[in-house]
Amino acid sequence: MIYFWIALGSAIGGVARHGCNNLVAGAFGQAFPWGTIAVNVTGSFLIGVLASMDSFPGRLGLPGPEARAFLMVGVCGGYTTFSAFSLQTLDLLRAGHWPQALGNIALSVTLCLVAVWLGHRAYTVLAVGRTG
Repeated sequence: MIYFWIALGSAIGGVARHGCNNLVAGAFGQAFPWGTIAVNVTGSFLIGVLASMDSFPGRLGLPGPEARAFLMVGVCGGYTTFSAFSLQTLDLLRAGHWPQALGNIALSVTLCLVAVWLGHRAYTVLAVGRTG
Protein backbone atom coordinates (compact mmCIF):
# COMPACT_ATOMS: atom_id res chain seq x y z
CA MET A 1 0.00 0.00 0.00
CA ILE A 2 2.89 2.35 0.66
CA TYR A 3 3.82 2.23 -3.05
CA PHE A 4 0.35 3.49 -3.89
CA TRP A 5 0.87 6.52 -1.61
CA ILE A 6 4.29 7.21 -3.14
CA ALA A 7 2.87 6.97 -6.67
CA LEU A 8 -0.04 9.27 -5.82
CA GLY A 9 2.28 11.78 -4.16
CA SER A 10 4.66 11.66 -7.14
CA ALA A 11 1.81 12.42 -9.53
CA ILE A 12 0.70 15.38 -7.42
CA GLY A 13 4.27 16.62 -7.06
CA GLY A 14 4.94 16.31 -10.79
CA VAL A 15 1.84 18.30 -11.71
CA ALA A 16 2.72 20.95 -9.11
CA ARG A 17 6.30 21.12 -10.45
CA HIS A 18 5.07 21.67 -14.00
CA GLY A 19 2.68 24.40 -12.87
CA CYS A 20 5.22 26.23 -10.72
CA ASN A 21 7.92 26.00 -13.38
CA ASN A 22 5.60 27.38 -16.07
CA LEU A 23 4.38 30.17 -13.79
CA VAL A 24 7.88 31.34 -12.91
CA ALA A 25 9.26 30.87 -16.45
CA GLY A 26 6.31 32.87 -17.78
CA ALA A 27 7.06 35.69 -15.36
CA PHE A 28 10.85 35.79 -15.71
CA GLY A 29 11.54 34.18 -19.09
CA GLN A 30 13.35 31.01 -20.05
CA ALA A 31 16.85 32.33 -20.78
CA PHE A 32 17.85 31.27 -17.25
CA PRO A 33 16.21 28.33 -15.41
CA TRP A 34 14.42 30.44 -12.75
CA GLY A 35 11.46 28.03 -12.77
CA THR A 36 13.63 25.07 -11.81
CA ILE A 37 15.36 27.08 -9.10
CA ALA A 38 11.97 28.17 -7.70
CA VAL A 39 10.74 24.58 -7.68
CA ASN A 40 13.86 23.27 -5.99
CA VAL A 41 13.92 26.04 -3.36
CA THR A 42 10.24 25.65 -2.45
CA GLY A 43 10.62 21.87 -2.48
CA SER A 44 13.62 22.13 -0.18
CA PHE A 45 11.65 24.35 2.19
CA LEU A 46 8.75 21.87 2.17
CA ILE A 47 10.94 18.85 2.85
CA GLY A 48 12.62 20.79 5.67
CA VAL A 49 9.23 21.34 7.28
CA LEU A 50 8.17 17.72 6.73
CA ALA A 51 11.43 16.28 8.06
CA SER A 52 11.04 18.39 11.18
CA MET A 53 7.45 17.25 11.56
CA ASP A 54 8.76 13.70 11.41
CA SER A 55 11.61 14.39 13.84
CA PHE A 56 9.70 16.55 16.33
CA PRO A 57 6.13 15.31 16.25
CA GLY A 58 4.11 18.05 17.88
CA ARG A 59 0.63 19.24 17.15
CA LEU A 60 1.24 18.78 13.42
CA GLY A 61 3.41 15.64 13.42
CA LEU A 62 3.20 13.20 10.54
CA PRO A 63 0.69 10.47 11.43
CA GLY A 64 2.75 7.51 10.22
CA PRO A 65 4.99 5.93 7.61
CA GLU A 66 2.33 6.21 4.90
CA ALA A 67 2.09 9.98 5.33
CA ARG A 68 5.88 10.27 5.36
CA ALA A 69 6.16 8.23 2.15
CA PHE A 70 3.34 10.16 0.47
CA LEU A 71 4.68 13.61 1.35
CA MET A 72 8.46 13.26 1.48
CA VAL A 73 9.14 10.53 -1.08
CA GLY A 74 6.13 11.05 -3.31
CA VAL A 75 5.16 14.73 -3.35
CA CYS A 76 8.64 16.17 -2.72
CA GLY A 77 10.32 13.60 -4.96
CA GLY A 78 7.87 14.28 -7.78
CA TYR A 79 8.05 18.03 -7.24
CA THR A 80 11.78 18.75 -7.02
CA THR A 81 13.78 18.65 -10.20
CA PHE A 82 17.42 17.77 -9.70
CA SER A 83 17.49 15.94 -13.02
CA ALA A 84 16.10 19.03 -14.78
CA PHE A 85 18.66 21.19 -12.96
CA SER A 86 21.45 18.90 -14.15
CA LEU A 87 20.29 18.91 -17.78
CA GLN A 88 19.77 22.68 -17.84
CA THR A 89 23.24 23.21 -16.39
CA LEU A 90 24.77 20.89 -18.97
CA ASP A 91 22.89 22.72 -21.75
CA LEU A 92 24.27 26.04 -20.50
CA LEU A 93 27.80 24.60 -20.43
CA ARG A 94 27.49 23.10 -23.91
CA ALA A 95 26.29 26.46 -25.24
CA GLY A 96 29.36 28.12 -23.75
CA HIS A 97 27.38 30.02 -21.11
CA TRP A 98 29.79 29.24 -18.28
CA PRO A 99 28.82 32.18 -16.03
CA GLN A 100 25.13 31.26 -16.22
CA ALA A 101 25.90 27.57 -15.58
CA LEU A 102 28.02 28.42 -12.55
CA GLY A 103 25.35 30.85 -11.36
CA ASN A 104 22.71 28.13 -11.68
CA ILE A 105 24.84 25.75 -9.62
CA ALA A 106 25.65 28.35 -6.95
CA LEU A 107 22.09 29.65 -6.67
CA SER A 108 20.48 26.22 -6.67
CA VAL A 109 22.75 24.68 -4.05
CA THR A 110 22.89 27.74 -1.77
CA LEU A 111 19.20 28.65 -1.95
CA CYS A 112 18.05 25.05 -1.49
CA LEU A 113 20.27 24.53 1.55
CA VAL A 114 19.00 27.78 3.06
CA ALA A 115 15.40 26.80 2.24
CA VAL A 116 15.63 23.37 3.86
CA TRP A 117 17.14 24.99 6.96
CA LEU A 118 14.39 27.65 7.00
CA GLY A 119 11.73 24.94 6.68
CA HIS A 120 13.25 23.08 9.61
CA ARG A 121 13.49 26.25 11.69
CA ALA A 122 9.95 27.34 10.81
CA TYR A 123 8.50 24.08 12.05
CA THR A 124 10.65 23.73 15.15
CA VAL A 125 10.00 27.33 16.25
CA LEU A 126 6.32 27.65 15.30
CA ALA A 127 4.96 24.16 15.96
CA VAL A 128 7.32 22.71 18.52
CA GLY A 129 8.36 25.91 20.28
CA ARG A 130 12.08 25.11 20.17
CA THR A 131 14.30 28.09 19.49
CA GLY A 132 17.70 26.46 19.91
